[in-house]
Amino acid sequence: MNIICNKNSLIKSVNTVIRAVSQKTTMPILQCILLKAENGVFSLTGNDLELGVYCTSAATVRKEGSVAVNAKIFSEIIRRLPEDEVIIDSDDKDNITITSGKSKFNIPGQRGADFPLLPEVQSENQMVLPQNEFRQMVQKTIFSIAQEDSGRPVLTGELIDVRDGYLYIVAVDGFRISMQRTDISGDKRFKMTVPGKALNELVKILSSEEDALMNVTFTGRHILFKMDDTLLVSRLLEGEFLNYERNLSISFSTRALVDKKNLLDSIDRAALISKEGKNSPVRFDIRTDKIVITSNTEAGSAYEEVPIRLDGEGMVTAFNPKYYMDALRAIDDDTVCILYSSSLSPCIIQSASGEDYKYFILPIRLN
Repeated sequence: MNIICNKNSLIKSVNTVIRAVSQKTTMPILQCILLKAENGVFSLTGNDLELGVYCTSAATVRKEGSVAVNAKIFSEIIRRLPEDEVIIDSDDKDNITITSGKSKFNIPGQRGADFPLLPEVQSENQMVLPQNEFRQMVQKTIFSIAQEDSGRPVLTGELIDVRDGYLYIVAVDGFRISMQRTDISGDKRFKMTVPGKALNELVKILSSEEDALMNVTFTGRHILFKMDDTLLVSRLLEGEFLNYERNLSISFSTRALVDKKNLLDSIDRAALISKEGKNSPVRFDIRTDKIVITSNTEAGSAYEEVPIRLDGEGMVTAFNPKYYMDALRAIDDDTVCILYSSSLSPCIIQSASGEDYKYFILPIRLN
């Protein structure tokens, strides 16, 4: 293989595919990036067998071929090269020469034919979605996925649920539920659970341009996101996802409207005290015209008042302040609606202007 490419373009491509390179593996080939020149196209691929990223990069192909190169070493070399033009050449023994200006590196590679192929995802199950909108939907929910050591693997990802003209993205960790929905054309109905790792990496790749689209294709085992010159393919998680619809549709007797920034700032200040106490909640005393927010630990106490418009009965309840603030930060509107039924029942936080975003949070029992 012999190609000439632009340094900045190459760095961008390397930074994209390196997201799928395995950090801990007993297979050295998985610590590599596949460089391939074929049919006049230069491409790079990373693949850890659960997540794969492929992208093309502008280059002049002088000789076709493929070689696998250690991702960390290759990335560091390319980043430090002095000139804009980079020449990459590999011989029959998979030795790689990288030249730029007066700089020249010789490093060993591995056979490109030994690099694992990305799974083929060919299906009639397809959607076309705006990249920026999908990126924002993930960002507003993914903080609620379960940790890897939670013992519930299916909850370490997000559910993509398409039904009744909507696309729902849902995350659950056992203490809270984050749900964001958007309109979608057609009458499709399907569900799949995408690993949180794949979605976190996808968010970093997706364009913020309003008119940028992507094609989403999925089978029973894999999902493929196609964006311009980049592909991301991920395995899907197996198992039954939580019935989030039932939890988000429970009845409530109390409804409070409150200024989001005022409430967020007040909880943030009260949490300064609760952070000093292990698992210390912030207490919410919901009254006719205000919420009194307090926190008491060995480190001291905090007191805050936030004006509200209340419909229903007041009550005293308590929540993990971080979980509460996560929801408030995810809502774009200035006013939020908070729904309660009792001091020991979950509450739902949503925008005052609609139900496209809902956040379900379990309370903490007060001593």
